[in-house]
Amino acid sequence: MSPIASVCVCSDYFNVNDDGELCLNPGTMGLRQTRYFKEPGTFQFAKDDYPWLARVRVLVQGGGGGSAGANAASNECIVRPGAAGGGYAEAMVDASALGAVETIVVGAGGAAGTSNGAGGAGGTSSFGGYAVALGGDGSTAAQSSGTVPDAVQGTVGPFASSGDMASGGGSGAGGIRLSGTNGLSGQGGDSRLGHGGFPRTTDGPGTAPRGYGGGAGGALSLGDSQPGFDGGAGIVIIELYG
Repeated sequence: MSPIASVCVCSDYFNVNDDGELCLNPGTMGLRQTRYFKEPGTFQFAKDDYPWLARVRVLVQGGGGGSAGANAASNECIVRPGAAGGGYAEAMVDASALGAVETIVVGAGGAAGTSNGAGGAGGTSSFGGYAVALGGDGSTAAQSSGTVPDAVQGTVGPFASSGDMASGGGSGAGGIRLSGTNGLSGQGGDSRLGHGGFPRTTDGPGTAPRGYGGGAGGALSLGDSQPGFDGGAGIVIIELYG
């Protein structure tokens, strides 16, 4: 008879179970799956759906603010500042520390303002209590209709909230009216995973952010009604490690 072969394996990565089967050690498989939650709303993460799970890394982006509307009188001008971008947070969590079910919240982008109404604030995004990212504020409608030079302050970005790493969102830029026919609206604030809407020098509505969590750019009115624009929605990304 041929001799029985023996194989040596590294115990850092493998073990032999009670049935004599060669198995990978938990936590040594690396990244196995990534889940994306892109739609605003509330969702559930159940760790028992992943029996091999060793840890998760979560990336959480808050929603961006919406920009204000502008409605100047005939032959007059109004400029609006940009809205703020949403905050961002990350966390690495061992599976043993997770609850059976963790709640995921994806913050919506702030609503656009209409007529001379302010923009809405973006929603907070979170993964349980491990990573929380605040939404950005909407831009104000402080400037009144006119023809004389006038500057409007930008929108302050949100502070960092909580996580292993957390950062605030970008501030929306201010705007300036030079005359009744000339002005510059504010650029929207950037986020970690998105960009703010562009500033404008022509009559028109607020401008769209790109990516996730950016603030909307400001509207500019030359004697007509222009709406703002919605902020960018947040996102929650979960990396699952085995």
